[in-house]
Order: sequence, then C-alpha cells, then structure tokens
Amino acid sequence: MGIIRICLILVALSLTLSSQAQITGGRSTYAFLGLPSSARVSGLAGNLITVVDDDVSLAFSNPAALNPLMHQQLAFNHGFLGGQMQHGAFNFGNKLGSKGTTIHAGVQYARYGEIEQTNEFFQDLGTFNAADYAIVAGIAHPVYDKLNVGANLKLISSQYGQYSSLGFASDLAATYRDTAKRVTVSLVFRNMGQQLSTYDPSISKEPLPFDLQIGISKQLKYLPLRFSFIYTSLNRWNVLYDDPNLDSGTIFLGEEPTDPSSFNLWMDNFFRHVIFNGELLIGARENFRLRFGYNYRLHREMTVQGYSSLAGFTFGVGLKVNRFRIDFGRGIYHLAGGQTQLGISTNFKEFRKG
Repeated sequence: MGIIRICLILVALSLTLSSQAQITGGRSTYAFLGLPSSARVSGLAGNLITVVDDDVSLAFSNPAALNPLMHQQLAFNHGFLGGQMQHGAFNFGNKLGSKGTTIHAGVQYARYGEIEQTNEFFQDLGTFNAADYAIVAGIAHPVYDKLNVGANLKLISSQYGQYSSLGFASDLAATYRDTAKRVTVSLVFRNMGQQLSTYDPSISKEPLPFDLQIGISKQLKYLPLRFSFIYTSLNRWNVLYDDPNLDSGTIFLGEEPTDPSSFNLWMDNFFRHVIFNGELLIGARENFRLRFGYNYRLHREMTVQGYSSLAGFTFGVGLKVNRFRIDFGRGIYHLAGGQTQLGISTNFKEFRKG
C-alpha cells in the first residue's frame, strides 16, 4: 500500500497545480494525450473507461482497470491520422504479489513528420520535425472486492523544431465492478498536472487537457453485447461555441432564421458530453469482437454545413489468433478523412504454456 499512497500524493499535488492553470476557454497543451490509446478504443468512439478485462492498453485511459488478468500482457498500437501524422502507444502489465496489485509501464507518442519551415515573408527556411511523447507508469489495487483504485504518472516531452517543452501529468481513477449484475462504473480524473517548461521562456505556462469523466457499462444477459455510456468534461458544463459561419436557427415560410430555444441549446450541450459505444463479444472465449461507437460532439464540430456526414461514428473489429489478439479501429472525423489504428497484443504466459 506504500506505493499507492505515494502515487495518490503525487496525483493530489498535480491536481492542485492543474487547478491553478485552468483556462475557461478550454485551450490546452499536449492535446495528443486525448488521442485513442489503442485500436480497440478507436473503434469505440475514442473512449473506454468502463471495461475491466485482460487488455492492458486500457490502463492508459483508466488506471483502475489494471487487474491480475493483465499479468505479463504486452500491447502495441499504432494509428494513422492522415499525411505524415501518426500516433500510438505500447505498454506492459505485471502483477505484484497475491493481493491483486497490478502495475503497467509504457509510452504514448504522436509524430507529425517533416514540416516545411518559412518566415513571415513565406521564404523557405528548410524543414523541421515535430513529435510528442509521454512515458507512463501506473498502479492499481483492489480496495474492496468490487472496487479498484488506480493512478498513472506521466512525464511528457514535446519537440517542435527548435521549440521544446516538458510536462508532468497524472490520472486518478476508481472502478466499481459488479460481475453478478454485469455492471461496471468508473470515475476518472485524466491529465492533471502542468508544464515544467514552456516552448518559449517568455510565455506563461499553458494548462493540460484535464478531463473529469464518469461512465457505466452493462453486458446483456442473453445477448453477447456490452454497451457503455461515458460522460466527459464533467469539470466544464458549457462546451458549446459560436461559429459565425454557421446558420444558428431555422427558416420558416421565408422568415428570418430564429435562434434555437434554451432547451435545444441545453440538450445540444448535454449530448456533446456523452459518448456511446458497444462491443459484440462472439464465441465462448470472446475471440471475435465487433465494435461501434458514436461521439455526438465530434459529429457536431466536424460536420460541414450543407453536407451529410458520418463524422463522430466509429467501428472496429478484434480477433484472437493463437497467442495473439489483433485489433482494427476506424474513426470518421471529417469528410476529408479520419483515423485508422491497428493493434496487436499477446501474453508471455501463453508462450510458456506451449
């Protein structure tokens, strides 16, 4: 328990630092921390904090999901965002002792490729590379039979050509799991912390993308389907924004557009917080999985006015072949494209059995 106390103290410290740096407008640095950590998560609308199984990559989103089933589990995921932009993560899980304490360690990264550099007169100055990295370590421990608590610690390095920044962040989470009722509830404080050094010494420190999330999942009794509802940005109610290029109202019989009612605005804002996803678990050992998800906020913000769009919808598939689990996830971000992610994981214990 000593290790857990240390982690909780560090998380409390980072939460204090984070609260001092919050910006009402929601601007933040190190946005890559919000990218899906795995192909499985990509296929489930980019967020999965409500599932506890043997998938160690889930610990990036919810450290309380760490459990002994992840012992000796290794996962690698890599995604393609378009052009030269790529991102991904890899991590390894391990059980400590016989009391259910589980740890993991890994790296999250985003690489943006080689970018042309110009001055204010558009004169060519060559090229530069840009990338973000986070070294992540986490731990979880069962407090009661149905309750797990966990924490992640992150050291962040960001390099954009000649500009660089260092940061510190942490996650704190609790997960309640009732296996008899097939219900899981999670509360996660994500990305608490602050910059240790800024890209330019003359500017003030920027806030991190802190996000307080709560979610619930339910697996049906007579159908191999597990669905989840996740409420994001619990720390910030108003996530609407004004875009003067969009028609905000409706036209009736040639009249001027009318502004939306307060109820419609409330509903629009509420559903921008909500992520819905589902996973169909096929087979006695759930070796084949079909996934789908919907992010209403992404749909509203990325749809082009006057065009039909599937922005915000995601889908994916997972298949276990021998000792390896292979995952594919696809998220539709915009008419111009989306994000594709591939993942592979294995458990070293299975090789020793063979």
